[in-house]
Amino acid sequence: MGGQKKKSLAKSEKNQKTTEDKTDKTTTKKEWKKDQSTKQIKVLLPKLNDDQLVRNLASLKAITIYGAARVLGVKASIASTVLKSLTSKGLLRVEGGYSGHYVYAVSSSLGKNENI
Repeated sequence: MGGQKKKSLAKSEKNQKTTEDKTDKTTTKKEWKKDQSTKQIKVLLPKLNDDQLVRNLASLKAITIYGAARVLGVKASIASTVLKSLTSKGLLRVEGGYSGHYVYAVSSSLGKNENI
């Protein structure tokens, strides 16, 4: 039956410009992705040493990511990083929880013997 109408000259020129722009944008996107893959993400950790972090967290009854974030005054993602690093150093231990929502406690060698 009918077909598409023939595009006007102005519309065809505009279409040609957009296709040229798209080819330019795709090359810049590829370059941008290359730049992003080489960059490292820097995390702004609290400027406290490990002992000071443990002392601040020891006041909590159950140390969770969100409780630690509130006490340390940082975002939850940074608090998660801090808790994982303290766990790997042996200053904290995992008491319970599941699927990334763990409950931490101060290691028994640190928590009960020190005056906090």
